[in-house]
Amino acid sequence: MAETKPRQPRSSASKPARGRREKKTADPVANPEVRLRELREEMFKLRFQFATRQLTNTARIRVVRRDIARVLTLQHQQELSAGAGAKR
Repeated sequence: MAETKPRQPRSSASKPARGRREKKTADPVANPEVRLRELREEMFKLRFQFATRQLTNTARIRVVRRDIARVLTLQHQQELSAGAGAKR
């Protein structure tokens, strides 16, 4: 029987795991006001394309809508934490 070498674990830093995608969206915490404005502009353009039957990737509407909700949630949490800190 031939000798086998022990297997070396693969490093996960080289590429993401199969089936996993890296997030393409920018960090919503960096500048939430600017990010929110960009997302709302993109949503407006997507809705316009959808209405004129020019939109090919309809799933993008869902992604942008959720990104807007994510940014708004983070803003609200920051407001609450700032308000709680001022009361103490």
